[in-house]
Amino acid sequence: MTTLQEYLKNSGVYEDLSKIILLIADQAAPIRAAFISNQSYADSTNASGEQQAAMDTWADTHITRVLAKSGLVHAVASEEQDDITTFSSSSKYSVVMDPLDGSSLISVNLCVGTIVGIYDGDVLQPGKNLKAAFYMLYGPMTTLTLSVGRGVAIFALNSDGVYQLMQDNVQIPEGNLYGSGGLRTEWLPEHAAFIADIEAAGGKNRYSGSFVADFHQVLKYGGVYAYPPTTKSPDGKLRLVFEVNPIGFLASQAGGAVSNGVSSTLAVVPARVHQRTPIYVGSRGMIAAIEKIHHA
Repeated sequence: MTTLQEYLKNSGVYEDLSKIILLIADQAAPIRAAFISNQSYADSTNASGEQQAAMDTWADTHITRVLAKSGLVHAVASEEQDDITTFSSSSKYSVVMDPLDGSSLISVNLCVGTIVGIYDGDVLQPGKNLKAAFYMLYGPMTTLTLSVGRGVAIFALNSDGVYQLMQDNVQIPEGNLYGSGGLRTEWLPEHAAFIADIEAAGGKNRYSGSFVADFHQVLKYGGVYAYPPTTKSPDGKLRLVFEVNPIGFLASQAGGAVSNGVSSTLAVVPARVHQRTPIYVGSRGMIAAIEKIHHA
């Protein structure tokens, strides 16, 4: 059995970076334990104007506090915080995170997750500069899907509280799963044509409302997750820094791709921390197809 700690050591990951990954990974158990008592909505909204679930604020406060105490992190940018929070000036790594993606699904016991990216330096960098990206998925198992720039590996948290390697060198196949956000009545013609082509070819719709859970299916079985530009939201819905960059980095490391429909989002330098972007992420062939439609 290869543990997460052994994997990081064998991959030659720098000690401080390994410590940050392991520290955040260890928060999966307390986060999951907090689900039962944090199922309501808070009397607050996040920086994007969305009402926060109690678990959003709990997970954000918990992880931020743990990172602040560690002395390992220079800065943290969270989907649930208005601004970048700076900690240790002597530390070089910065963390971006969506503390709890899909939190509205907790009350109906569907899969949710935590998305994390780690940079060497400041937060507002293109996604291709990530030193590590991972997500913890809270489903029937608690899993951690990780890339430190050497492919993608999936770990499961066992009964002893240890992450053990389940699959290494994960590759996204050219499957036919698809999930798309946005109302169909608000889709733009290019996106509507893209989805129509997938459906005509026998594509299977998988869309739960949890970005990280839907992407995990695409990672395993192939296909595409999309949240396109729409008539009401031309910039899409998902945040470039907290959601799109870490997941896009993982997709690219697994032989897939990520795009805003025109070009890779991993090359975009964020202008602001809560910047939104359209996203298509998954099998390389699927991403090439939507870009071909836009460039036609």
